[in-house]
Amino acid sequence: MASPAGQTEPDPPRPWVTANMVAGLDGSAAVGGKVAGLSNEADRALFRSLRAEADVVLVGAGTVRAERYGPVTLTDDQVAVRVGAGRSARPPVAVVTRSLQLDWRIPLFARSPTPDRAIVITCAAAGAGAIGAASEHAEVVVVGDDVVDLAAALAELGRRGLRRVLTEGGPALLGELISLGLLDELRLTLAPVVGGDPLPIVSGLAGPGAPSLTTFDLADVRREDGHLFLRYLTGKADHA
Repeated sequence: MASPAGQTEPDPPRPWVTANMVAGLDGSAAVGGKVAGLSNEADRALFRSLRAEADVVLVGAGTVRAERYGPVTLTDDQVAVRVGAGRSARPPVAVVTRSLQLDWRIPLFARSPTPDRAIVITCAAAGAGAIGAASEHAEVVVVGDDVVDLAAALAELGRRGLRRVLTEGGPALLGELISLGLLDELRLTLAPVVGGDPLPIVSGLAGPGAPSLTTFDLADVRREDGHLFLRYLTGKADHA
């Protein structure tokens, strides 16, 4: 239905945001800086499945650096299902970075095909020169002045039709999403190991002005090869 003259269509509700994380029994989120040491084949299958369902993969700059991200890779069958549903063949990766201090030679920026070109989400404080240089390697979205405005970033992704956001961390990005009430779903794989890096899956929730405890509702549990696969929904999410 057309809007009355002089009025604009209201923005759609923000995208649904799912986080996919893995941790050891001691809460460690990586081994040697990477998550591979905590994962098993069932976890990797879940990882691929969630990526296949997503419209965009949202990730922090630190995780991109540590894991040397590349474009999302899917199976031929997964690509066929997406294309058959009128979606892009693969979801683009969107990197959140205040500084724009990224290595433009990593596979994510060097190999992203045009339809799946990486998105870089930053703020005005990065500087016009850095923003201009970044635009040579990725699509740049500027939201916020001194810091990245994640709520505005999600709204912009939603306006682009990217309604299902999958975030793979890192801990600071996940902590901010939770603090702002922007996370709807958490997929947590609990690996039966201890002794990983002293890095939690969530950081930045403590300190002055920190929010009260965020309550999650346990929606599903399954076990495979000693790993627990947990699915939580946030109390604020619309789960209909």
